[in-house]
Amino acid sequence: MGFDFGLKRIGVAIGNTTLRQAQSLTIISAATNDAKFAEIAELIDAWTPARCVVGLPLHPDGAEHEMSVRCRRFANQLHGRYGIETILIDERYSSAVLEGQRGGASKVRIDAEAAAIILQQYFDEVRNDQS
Repeated sequence: MGFDFGLKRIGVAIGNTTLRQAQSLTIISAATNDAKFAEIAELIDAWTPARCVVGLPLHPDGAEHEMSVRCRRFANQLHGRYGIETILIDERYSSAVLEGQRGGASKVRIDAEAAAIILQQYFDEVRNDQS
């Protein structure tokens, strides 16, 4: 299961480990942290993911910034609450690439599609590591 973490919305994607393909699933936009994690718990119960992949935003030079710290905290909370292995993946430009491709697509929809790009990047990196 892949996540594009944001303060207002969290994009969620699901992937198939056999086919190594990701697809957007949903957007979580609950108002409170507890409500967001309640929605995540429902998704985890329904999909029983083997691991969670969280996008880690970085500056173009690879340096971390405030959102990097928040994403690390979110990943730690996923692992702590649900006991699922959680991996961070460099997400530089995932949303920007989608905005350019979609030419004004819904910002909300982009969050779920960005989560799919993050998860697909994880699948591609694992495949390349095994080659």
